[in-house]
Amino acid sequence: MVTLKAYIMELIGTMFLVLAVGLTGNPIAIGVMLMTMVYLGGHISGGHYNPAVTLAVWIRGKLPSKEVVPYWISQIMGGLIAGIIILFVGKSLIPMPSVGIMHAGLIEILLTFVIASTVLTTATSKAFKDSKVYGLAIGAALLTAAFIGGDISGGVFNPAVAIGPLVLAGAYANMALYIIAPLVGGALAAYLFKYFNPKG
Repeated sequence: MVTLKAYIMELIGTMFLVLAVGLTGNPIAIGVMLMTMVYLGGHISGGHYNPAVTLAVWIRGKLPSKEVVPYWISQIMGGLIAGIIILFVGKSLIPMPSVGIMHAGLIEILLTFVIASTVLTTATSKAFKDSKVYGLAIGAALLTAAFIGGDISGGVFNPAVAIGPLVLAGAYANMALYIIAPLVGGALAAYLFKYFNPKG
């Protein structure tokens, strides 16, 4: 049963993840922060910290439909709080692609797919039941994705990472890219997971 503690944990974990992105931009720091937050809150909320991952987990059947929107709200609030902190300390986090929107969108879809697939496989599948590697694997997936796509698409792979800072900066030009592409990647990950793992 999902409780208020889960929503608070999603807010906290997302906040620290966005802080790592905004204050360092370093893929290693970002990956390790996600790993830390997954181990901190995975047993409480599932450690999504990403609306695209929440979508994937819901499609996979491991999150009740009524919890999707509250999770998204918690994650976006975490991103907004992190955005305020980032601006307060004098940093600016406005993700920008270095290529065309279509190219950046493809990178965001593909690498979000990798991250969400890693979450589904290591944290929700029977093959990894009772395993404790999920946090390390998920953090490594984000670290790798940031190294691969950071200089191409802006390396977001998570609508909550973009929404808070973009809203606070009033920079809406690429908002659709950073919301839609990761959600598509998360959905693809879920459907492919279900195809390969029909029994879970």
